[in-house]
Parts: sequence; C-alpha cells; structure tokens
Amino acid sequence: MHLLDSDIDEIVEGLPVSLWERFAGRRVMLTGGRGFLGRYLTAAFVRANETVLRTSSPVELVVLDNLITAGPFGEQTQTLPNVAFVKHDIIKPFYPERRVDFILHAAGIASPAWYRKFPEETYSVSVKGTENVLEIAKQNQGCRLAFFSSSEIYGDPDAANVPTKESYKGHVSCLGPRACYDEGKRFGEMMVRVAFERHGVSGSMIRPFNFYGPGMQKTDYRVLPNFAARISDGQPLQIYGDGRQTRTFCYVTDGIRGCLQVLLDGHAGEPYNVGNPDPEISMRALVDEVSRAATGYRHANHVNYPETYPADEPLRRCPDISKIRAHVGFEPRVSLEDGLRRFFGWADVAYREKAVAA
Repeated sequence: MHLLDSDIDEIVEGLPVSLWERFAGRRVMLTGGRGFLGRYLTAAFVRANETVLRTSSPVELVVLDNLITAGPFGEQTQTLPNVAFVKHDIIKPFYPERRVDFILHAAGIASPAWYRKFPEETYSVSVKGTENVLEIAKQNQGCRLAFFSSSEIYGDPDAANVPTKESYKGHVSCLGPRACYDEGKRFGEMMVRVAFERHGVSGSMIRPFNFYGPGMQKTDYRVLPNFAARISDGQPLQIYGDGRQTRTFCYVTDGIRGCLQVLLDGHAGEPYNVGNPDPEISMRALVDEVSRAATGYRHANHVNYPETYPADEPLRRCPDISKIRAHVGFEPRVSLEDGLRRFFGWADVAYREKAVAA
C-alpha cells in the first residue's frame, strides 16, 4: 500500500485497546478512501483487525472514492479482508446495503494545483458530498460522523490569532482563487452543525494542519513532496517567494490518531484542530531541516510562484490544540526531525519508481 508498516503499527499501538474495541463488529464508511489519509485509515483498520480485534468481531470497512485525484498509489486497489471498495463519486447519492455505524467523510480535493484544475468538483464534494453523507447519518440513528474540513478555512489570520483557535472566524476571500476549497469546507462545517442542531446527528469537524508522511505522491504538489521529487530528480529545491511564510507540520501517524479520537469522542457539532503546533517554521528554515534529513540534497533557489499556484497564500499557519487536548486527550508525538527522516527515507526509494513518476 506504499506505506511504512512501522507507521501503521504506530497508529494502532498508539491508541488504547478500549478505543479499538468500540469498532468491533461495527461498519465504518470511509469517503475519499484512496487518498493519502484514506489509505492510512484503511490500513489502520485492517491492522487493528489483525492484531487488537483478532479474538472478537472485526471492523467492516466500506471505502468509497471516484479516483479523480488518487494517482498511481490510490488507483492500485487490492482485495483486503473485511474491506469493500466501491468506485463512487460521493457528489451523487449513495445507498449502503446495511447499517452504517461510523462515517469518516475524508473525500476532497486538497492540493492547490488540483483544485485550480477542478474547482467545481472541489466545492461540490464539500457541499453535495457532505449533504449525501449527512443523509446516510440521519438514516442510521446513533451513527457517529467526522467531517474532514481544513485549516484553510481560517484563511490568512492576523498575528493576534496565531496560534489559531477553533473560535477564530477566519479571514477568507469568497471570490479568491482558493475559495472553491476554503469556502466549500466552511459550508460543509455549517451543514454538519445544522444536522446536529436540527436532527441530532453526532457529527464533529476535523481541521487538519499539514499532515505529511510516506504515501504522499509527486502529483500531490505540496511543499514536502515537491522537495522530495526534486531531490530524487537531482534538482535544487525551489522556495516560492521570499520563504518567510510559515507552517507547522503534523506527521501522519499523529494526525490519524487524532482523527480517530475525534470520531469516537469529539463533541457533536464541534470543530477540532488536529496538528502539531511545534515548531512553526518558515520555508527557508524548513529547507535547512530537509538538508539534514534527505539524502541527495543539493541546494535551494528562490523562485516566483508558478502560474498554477493560487494566489492569497496565508503568511502564517499554526494550530492551537488546547481544545482537542482537553476533549479527547490528543497529543502529537513525532518530532519534525523524526518525521522528515521517515518521509525522505521512504521517498528516496518510492519516488524513483516509475509508477509515481507521472
């Protein structure tokens, strides 16, 4: 599955057995299941069935994806025990054959390069797709839902709101080049809140902050896979603009743990930042970290933003995670140094494969 087995073990072993047992004998529906996060979630449930739940009833997983941006890794579906893959666009209604107990609505087009290419599909999966998912939740009383929103809903926060709390209302352009994604996610969150208030749907919202790790493809067109792709091709890294823009990075094993904790114990109708606030790092400083983690690093150049990259890039992005700490006990564990070492070690092999060159 183009992931590190040790990372999957880390996710499963990083959550208490009592948490996994709450999935025993239950049916989970996962949209966007062949994307970066979807493949990790699938692998985690399969591993939990093999290890934690082997003496009880397994989790049954229904994985949906239209494969529009799945790339070579996501398109390589395989037969897995207790996993059913359905090629389906969640923008269209879906009618499960049997009861659904949990829904992870992770479908979305999150890469700026891709949502510039598919703007209508981008907002539709957040609006029409969420409407269809909520309808399934309404029809399955007691079903718990987690909607994967985005830290992008905050737009470009001012300095007084960094680190950013969930209560920050956002500084977002409804007509900007990122609006199809940002506003689509904001609308989806509103829909989940209304479904909770009017219909009692037990839905929470997840706002990921730059999850990264093995399994990201060259065609994701984000900073770390971009760096890894250029290193594997023997090219210097490219820093867009002056490199002062900052981000925080959350290694995927931490991120997946946080998402599952929100699914099970997040308060209905509430949003949660999921990320690692330490360190908030500039792109110039990130290059220094990459130079220590990656084999084959040469040097970096400052370049203008490419035409395919949407304008209005936020200057800073850093989560306040006090809410998720208090509500579900989430705590990131993987340092940036360790996470980069794992990612670039994996990419050094994976990005040289012809299968991911496209």
